[in-house]
Amino acid sequence: MGIPAQLNRNIFSTRRDWDYGYSSIMHVRDIMTQDMATANDQMYNQYSAWGQNVAQGVDYVYAQFLWTAQTKYVNAANQLVMAVDTTTATDEILGYLGAALAYRAMFYLDMAREYEFLSNDAVSSVNSQGQDVMGLTVPIVDENTSIEDSRNNSRATRDEMAAFIEGDLKKAEKYVVNLSLSNKSLPHIDCVYGLYARLYMWTGDYEKAATYARLAIDNATAGVMTRNAALSTTTGFNDASQWMWGVSITQESMVSNLANWISYASCETLWGYSTPAAGSEIMIDRSMYDRLSNTDWRKLMWKAPAGSALDGQNTYCDAALGAELKDYCSLKFRPAGGNISDYSVGGEVSYPLMRVEEMYFIEAEAVAHQDPARGRQLLEQFMTANRDEQYRCTVSTTDAVVEEIAFQKRIELWGEGQAFFDIKRLNLPCTRSYDGSNHLPEEAFNTTGRAAWMNWVIDYYEQIGNYEVSEYNNPDPSDAYDPIPFN
Repeated sequence: MGIPAQLNRNIFSTRRDWDYGYSSIMHVRDIMTQDMATANDQMYNQYSAWGQNVAQGVDYVYAQFLWTAQTKYVNAANQLVMAVDTTTATDEILGYLGAALAYRAMFYLDMAREYEFLSNDAVSSVNSQGQDVMGLTVPIVDENTSIEDSRNNSRATRDEMAAFIEGDLKKAEKYVVNLSLSNKSLPHIDCVYGLYARLYMWTGDYEKAATYARLAIDNATAGVMTRNAALSTTTGFNDASQWMWGVSITQESMVSNLANWISYASCETLWGYSTPAAGSEIMIDRSMYDRLSNTDWRKLMWKAPAGSALDGQNTYCDAALGAELKDYCSLKFRPAGGNISDYSVGGEVSYPLMRVEEMYFIEAEAVAHQDPARGRQLLEQFMTANRDEQYRCTVSTTDAVVEEIAFQKRIELWGEGQAFFDIKRLNLPCTRSYDGSNHLPEEAFNTTGRAAWMNWVIDYYEQIGNYEVSEYNNPDPSDAYDPIPFN
């Protein structure tokens, strides 16, 4: 249980209220997309550096946080893997080993997709040392890596990283079946299959991705969330029992009253940053909201604009607080028990690492790359059965069907830190500047494909301690775009 506990810890000794663990990294990824807008750019917008693409280079604390936190998670998994002798271990210990290997696979898959340099419209893959870093991910450090080896440890290519992650998943698949604890903060066989599905989507092996997504669905330890569960003002998206995999936060594991998941994920508290009092509420991108059908009940997870078709149909933890919220504000992540006033109660929630709904969308997209008509059929089956009885997919070409599946998946997983990966993988643009946009003017960037800031820069301390990174780090994407004025 030390590995999931590590995910709720801060890494800096000085106060930084975005330094509260893995769920903050999830939030960073969402802030970097078009999908999430923030209400203001004053002192309470703690994620403005990431939203505005400033200070993202090697010398800044923002890169240090993202790198140091995630490598700490890898190290925690490595310590457990190193401690287990598989020839003498009991079945119980082998089960824990399987969970640790699955966690390590998730961490490396996250980092590989965050730091892999891919083409973009603003920054060359040739860095200031003259080295071309196209397609490089991160150095691999496992239980067998010596300190000497780590000082000269090359960034793995996509193929090298994929092989390493696949190896961990094969071992996790073998051992995790021995895991008897049902605690959702530990990954079970359904999560291992889900990680395979994510891996093969990244590598473009769509046949395997579809196969493992279906295995994850068939073995899932939780079903598709219903309308009542998702829109509940007391347990909406804060209860791990409803998901395949989720990490729980207790009063003891909160970094502080402000530095915690609900402080930023929920607009419905009196004590968080994403609140009317602080003025930095998180919102869904208006163009995405407008594209979503009014017959899709998921649209009620954001505050309907005054005078719109859904105005008056939202439910709130507190009606008076709800009335203060800006249009498009998130109502998805509720404080525990709907408690808006006491952070020690309202902040004791879980956040999702994997839900079975993701697997349905992976299966549909993976199939669509091979057979768009069948992919469209799978999308319609899921949507009409679970989200919108009137839904119809009206496009037919491969690219259009894939984009529609990705859009519906982005709606489904909004705020869960996953959209970043699909947007980067599919080379989708970021469009924040348009008439009526609800993005901040300082963040109103439009790109023609994946944004340059989606190629994260490795931390300074890794760079000075590892020659291969010092020579082959990603170029700094900071200030690569100018905001575009909009009405």
